[in-house]
Amino acid sequence: MATFPVKRLRRLRYNPGVRDLVRETLLTKNDLIYPLFAVPGQKIKKEIKSMPGVFQMSVDVLVEECKEVEKLGIPAVILFGIPEHKDEVGSGAYDPKGIIQQAVRAIKKSTGKLVVITDVCLCEYTSHGHCGVLDGERILNDETVELLVRESVSHAEAGADIIAPSDMMDGRIAAIRKGLDENGFNEIPIMSYAVKYSSGYYGPFRDAAESAPAFGDRRSHQMDIANAYEALREAESDIEEGADIIMVKPAGAYLDIIWRVKEKFGMPTAAYQVSGEYAMIKAGGRNQWIDEERVMIESLIAIKRAGADMILTYFAKEVVNYLDKNR
Repeated sequence: MATFPVKRLRRLRYNPGVRDLVRETLLTKNDLIYPLFAVPGQKIKKEIKSMPGVFQMSVDVLVEECKEVEKLGIPAVILFGIPEHKDEVGSGAYDPKGIIQQAVRAIKKSTGKLVVITDVCLCEYTSHGHCGVLDGERILNDETVELLVRESVSHAEAGADIIAPSDMMDGRIAAIRKGLDENGFNEIPIMSYAVKYSSGYYGPFRDAAESAPAFGDRRSHQMDIANAYEALREAESDIEEGADIIMVKPAGAYLDIIWRVKEKFGMPTAAYQVSGEYAMIKAGGRNQWIDEERVMIESLIAIKRAGADMILTYFAKEVVNYLDKNR
C-alpha cells in the first residue's frame, strides 16, 4: 500500500472541480420536505416568535405558499393544523371540514405535482395537549388508535398523498393501514414517525402548533433519549405493520440512530430536523456567532450522510436558494 509522499490525500482537495467530482454526499431539492402550519381565518400570516421565518398561515395564504414551494422545486410539504376549537378527544382532527382537510383540498386544487403529506396526531386538537384520549392523566392506547384511523381516512378523503402518524401509539400503523385499505386508499403510503424521541428539541414546535401538554410530559409514549436498540425494535414493528417510509425524529442529535435504522432495514428513511435545531441555528446566525448558511448546509449534509433519503426541514426554501446560487 502506498504511503507518503507517494500517497497525498490532499491531491483531491486542491481543485474545486475535483472536489465536486469526488464528493460522496449530495444534498438536492428532491431531499426536502417543508413543514407548514395551517390555521383558521383569512389573510393570516403570523410569524412564530421562536422560529424566525416560519409562520402560521390561513388556508388562502398557505395555498400561495405552496405554489411558491412547488415553483422552487421542493417536492413535498407536510401539514400541521391548529383548529378553531379544541376538545378532550381532538374531534377537529377527524372532522371532514377540519383545518387540515380544508388545506389539503385547497392545495391539491391549486398545485400540480406537489406531494402533500399530513401529520396524524391528536395533540394539536385536544384541549389538554396530549396525543390521545385520557383516563385521568393516562393516555389510552387502543381508544386513541381508533381516532387516529378516523383522522387518517379523513385526510386521504381530502386528497392527501401520504399519511404520517406521529403519535407513537402501539399498533397504530396496522390499524391505519387497515382503515385506509378498507376505504379504498390502498395506494396511499404511510410515513411512520417510527422512532420519535421524547426530546427537548421540540419546544418551538409547541409554540407553532399550540400543542404544549397542560400537565406532565410525553415520556409514556415517546422514546427514551438514551435508547438505541429500542429504536430498531420500533422501526421493525412499524415496518411489519405496513409502514412504507420510516422516520427518525429529531435528526441532528440522533445521526447514529438514522445510520442504524437505514443500515438494518434498507427502507426509505426520513429524518426530521426539528424546530429546536432550526431555532438554534437561526439564533446563532442572528447573533453572528456562526455562519448561519454554512451551518445550515453542514447540518443537512450530516443528516443525509447518516442515511436519510428525505429530510423534513424548516430551512427548505433557504436550501433551494443556496443550491441555486451555488450550482
